[in-house]
Amino acid sequence: MKKKKTELPRPYSVPTKDTRFPGTYEVMVPAPDRIKPHRMPLQFETREKAEAWIHSLEGNERIRKLLSGRGK
Repeated sequence: MKKKKTELPRPYSVPTKDTRFPGTYEVMVPAPDRIKPHRMPLQFETREKAEAWIHSLEGNERIRKLLSGRGK
């Protein structure tokens, strides 16, 4: 029997793979209709700043818009 996922994973921060911004972090947002998570087009100097942005008012609004489909 397969276990059903009822809740989406939370947004998270990862080191940037873009060579133009070495040593920075970016925010990834899992989406229910995608295999790969969305990448927010922002760069942060530290992981702490990226995670603080996720929980900020601006971050919450942009993530909500992205997941609702209006952020495209």
